[in-house]
Amino acid sequence: MAQKNFLSIIKKKFGDGDYEGDQFGGAGGHDGGGLPTKSPSNFMFATGIECSYPTIQNGKVRRDQLRECGHYDRWKEDLGLVKEMGLNVLRYGLPYYSIHLGPGKFDWTFADLVMAEIKRLGITPILDLMHFGVPDWVGDFQNPELPIHFAEYAEAVAKRYPWVRYYTPVNEIYVTARISAKDGVWNEQLKTDKGFVTALKHCAAASIMANQQIAKHRNDCIIVQSESAEYTHELSATPSFETNLENELRFLSLDLLYANPPTATVAMYMMDNGLTRDEYNWFMKGKPPGYQIMGNDYYGRNERIKLSDGSIQTSMDVLGWYEITKEYYERYRMPVMHTETNVFEADQAPIWLNKQWVGIMRMRRDGVPVLGFTWYSLIDQIDWDSQLGELNNTVNACGLYDLNRKPRPVAEAYKNLLKEFGQITIVPYGEMLEITDQPAKLKTQV
Repeated sequence: MAQKNFLSIIKKKFGDGDYEGDQFGGAGGHDGGGLPTKSPSNFMFATGIECSYPTIQNGKVRRDQLRECGHYDRWKEDLGLVKEMGLNVLRYGLPYYSIHLGPGKFDWTFADLVMAEIKRLGITPILDLMHFGVPDWVGDFQNPELPIHFAEYAEAVAKRYPWVRYYTPVNEIYVTARISAKDGVWNEQLKTDKGFVTALKHCAAASIMANQQIAKHRNDCIIVQSESAEYTHELSATPSFETNLENELRFLSLDLLYANPPTATVAMYMMDNGLTRDEYNWFMKGKPPGYQIMGNDYYGRNERIKLSDGSIQTSMDVLGWYEITKEYYERYRMPVMHTETNVFEADQAPIWLNKQWVGIMRMRRDGVPVLGFTWYSLIDQIDWDSQLGELNNTVNACGLYDLNRKPRPVAEAYKNLLKEFGQITIVPYGEMLEITDQPAKLKTQV
């Protein structure tokens, strides 16, 4: 019996035509959920609430950062802190794994409470639908049925909260696939190229199908695809094939999402590890619907130096967000948002914030459409120094506020930045994406 693949499952569920961006429907005239189009202050200054929920220890332990960092008990206080900061945009992730109980079954108890408060406060959420994990009944990212199950969840969210306009369907697809199926830390805990390619194609397909279902109910949706901006430097006179491949694979999730043909080397790598020709052609049909914004997450630890003995060092800001994001922009020509950054050392956070902002201002001066900036996250995190792979209960002092909800120095630095730049616009150049109330078109390239 032939093994099922995600594409045959999608076609059985949705048919052949329910993919391309120009085919979606929906009604306009939604209230709320959008940024003002005439205001001089519509640049998206944001923060986020850390919401990762992968499993470790062969599925025995669920790392739910909303629980570990106290958000389930202090969600109303946390949302109040967003307003206290003077921010109106929040990257927020509902816990997919605990809401979607099975096909057609949902528990909206927590989601309804927090979403009502977000709306009441006038916060614009960028709603994150999948953040490093799936419900137990789905299994893991090797499941070819993931795209149809996740599409059902995304549609249910869009129908339940029709006032939401901004979405990140699947957070950091490349990182999700790498840490789960190549590094062996999360979820399926594989360490294979085939596992990596399988996880990545399933997550990319899930994002596309979720995007499609959202657009059916919110045809002016804005999709902020948060993805890690990475680079590996190699201290070798002759860089290895492995390093060159790694520096090409970092683009793979966005190549599949944005129908950008990857290099021949990457295409052969994917097909050697399970991607079929039909699946490849499906990804290359075109961008999914909605206004598409390319979110680039950058931490100093995203840059690595590979020494001649094969060991890896964190390089911290050799190229920086500006140079790496410029590569991504020149590849895709998509509007940009800086969707995540922080450092673990609280005393270094203000200068890191300022360095990121200098990069943003330089990028805008160079004519690249940068629509927003995010300090991630609002509250300190737990055990991200071990990528959540170890249960050490180590506090990572990277938040605007600590776990007691007391401000860290970076909170004041961010407020000062808002005082100075809070009136800038997302449209300083004519070629930039202008967010309007009109239904989104398929192509939104600048």
